[in-house]
Formats: sequence, C-alpha cells, structure tokens
Amino acid sequence: MRKSHKELIRINRFIAMCGVCSRRKADNLINDGKISVNNTIVHEVGVKVSVEDVVCFNGKQIFPEKKRYIILNKPSGYITTTNDEKGRKTVMLLIQDSFKERLVPVGRLDKETTGLLLFTNDGILAKKMMHPKYLVKKVYDVCLNRNVLEKDIESIRQGIVLEDGLVHVDKIEYINNSSKNVRIKIHVGKNRIVRRIFEFFNYRVLKLDRIAYASLTKKKLSTGKWRVLTKSELIHLHRNN
Repeated sequence: MRKSHKELIRINRFIAMCGVCSRRKADNLINDGKISVNNTIVHEVGVKVSVEDVVCFNGKQIFPEKKRYIILNKPSGYITTTNDEKGRKTVMLLIQDSFKERLVPVGRLDKETTGLLLFTNDGILAKKMMHPKYLVKKVYDVCLNRNVLEKDIESIRQGIVLEDGLVHVDKIEYINNSSKNVRIKIHVGKNRIVRRIFEFFNYRVLKLDRIAYASLTKKKLSTGKWRVLTKSELIHLHRNN
C-alpha cells in the first residue's frame, strides 16, 4: 500500500464508510479474502488505508459515501435498530428507499418512545454524539399516570441512585399546566433512563417524547416524517461535538 500524507484509517472503518456493511461484518469480509488494497488481497483486519488507496470488494472498487444527516420524528411501535430477527417493525422502514447510503440511527429510543431520532453514515459524529464525555443533552416530555409530587421532583433534581449508579438530571419542570406532565433535560445515556427515574418513585410513564437532541429539535416535523438537516444545523452540530 502506498504511503500518503492523507489520514490513515483502519480498513474495516473504510469499508463501513463506503456503505458495504458494518465494521464487524467488514472484518469477516477481510478474513474471507474478499477485500483487496492496491490489487493485493488483505487478510489482516488491522491494515490501514487512505483515500488514495484502491480498495476493492470482490474485485470492484468501493468509495466512501457522501455524508448524510437526517432527523426523524419517530412514532410509537417501532424499534430502533437496523434489522430485527423477530420481524418487528424497525425505524428503517420509515426512511427506506430514500437514500442509497447506509444510514444508521444514532443511539436508541425504545419501542414506545416517540420523538427525535438522528440518522447518519458519519461514524465519527455518531460516536461523539453517544460518548458520555461529550455530555450531549436530550430533552423529553413525559406524561405520567398520576400527579408528580413536588418532593419527588426535588429528589430528582438532587440526584437519585439507581441500580447502575447515581443519576443527575440537568433540569426538570412541570409543563402544560399539569402535574402529570413534566419536561426533563438530561445528558445521561443509560438504557431506559427516563422511564427508570420515574419507576423509582412508582410512577408509570404513559407517554415519552424526545423533543430535542444536542442542538437539534423536531419542531414542525410531523410524526413519522423525516427531513435532511439544514446547513446551519450541521455547522452547529459539528461545532459542539
């Protein structure tokens, strides 16, 4: 492989950037001898390449995809995964056939949770958005089965200890002139964290809707619909992540 002044990246990441498959599956392609670099079959998953190298899959050259960024206002009843072995509806059904690039959801919303979900093929940004050290904010509107007591709101503000550790929220307040409805701002990315916070106080979440993620909001985006991020949204997203 040629030396280059260009950035060198692991070949499995390059293959994923080309939309062929995930990094994990790319390792299998390499082990099976289906990947060549500059006309030489490679078998080592740790090989690094640059954009100047000629990388081929089954003899056909592959190229990095154009970066795509879209947001979806996820409806209830869809799971956040690219495929499901149980045959359940996935969020991919809502954007399928719209892009030739291999887009994946960034993070997860559980099946019944609605709201803003980001899709991209920009692996670097996606990793940063999900990494705890970047403290990416998420804002949820929550509807509970009964009035939320002020003392419980204050306890949540002070921080509570769940089975996987201490949890702090950035902000929590009543909304819609109802004690059953609250808005919670949080940067913790633990599984089902918002639901578990309220379950800790024996509340049942009736509706959970993510209205903001990082600098993105779902304003004017109907349920089940998606749109491409604007240039200004992209600039702001990259600048802060």
